[in-house]
Amino acid sequence: MEHEDSYKRVLEPKYECLLFDVDDTLYPLSSGISAQCTKNIIDYMIEKLGIDETKVPEMCISLYKEYGTTMAGLRAIGYDFDYDDYHSFVHGRLPYELLKHDPVLRNLLRSLPVRKVIFSNANEAHVAKVLSRLGLEDCFDDIICFETLNPTNNDNKSNVESPRSLIVCKPFEEAYEQAFKIANINPQKTLFFDDSVRNLQTAKLTGLHTVWVGASHRTKGIDNALESIHNMKEALPELWEDVKPDIRYSEKTAIEVRV
Repeated sequence: MEHEDSYKRVLEPKYECLLFDVDDTLYPLSSGISAQCTKNIIDYMIEKLGIDETKVPEMCISLYKEYGTTMAGLRAIGYDFDYDDYHSFVHGRLPYELLKHDPVLRNLLRSLPVRKVIFSNANEAHVAKVLSRLGLEDCFDDIICFETLNPTNNDNKSNVESPRSLIVCKPFEEAYEQAFKIANINPQKTLFFDDSVRNLQTAKLTGLHTVWVGASHRTKGIDNALESIHNMKEALPELWEDVKPDIRYSEKTAIEVRV
């Protein structure tokens, strides 16, 4: 029996799930999408919320640092706005044409018969658009996004003691715990790819194994570092070593968006 249990542990793959951020992770920061998104956020704060434009750049950064996203920060300090309108303004005007199909990444993802899940602070429409532009729309099994973590039927719209809870997002532990529960993820058997150190450091605290994408070195709370997501196979060969020869990844993968 002891020998049998040992044999099972050897055969058991190290990871049951690969968890991926989207922006600046599945495509590089150099694409220009992130810079344009920041510009749109600044424009929204000036044009839609009437905030003094001389104060906006610094305010944008401080809210991001304190509340996880500028959007969450604006809501936490008392600005009332429609979430769909915000996303439409910030993401709806992005130059998605800057993103091109990525057959290299597609082949890497589809060569791995392990569950793959998107975990993004962005809204569903933005995630879907990015995946479509990259040609990756059928490479993931589940999507955890803004709507997943912040359902519109959530009656707990205010919390005096913890304004962060108004919008649930990375890098705060509540977002991870919700994602694990909703998508049935075991963090100890999951590898998380993200471009944000603070997201990864929280992830590590929750039990996830971590990969810093866009970096050439590791730091505290980071298990692995990849200069590009394309370097997955070279940097993480164990993912492919777990693949059994008789397993074939289905050509038809239905993505379930958890909303």
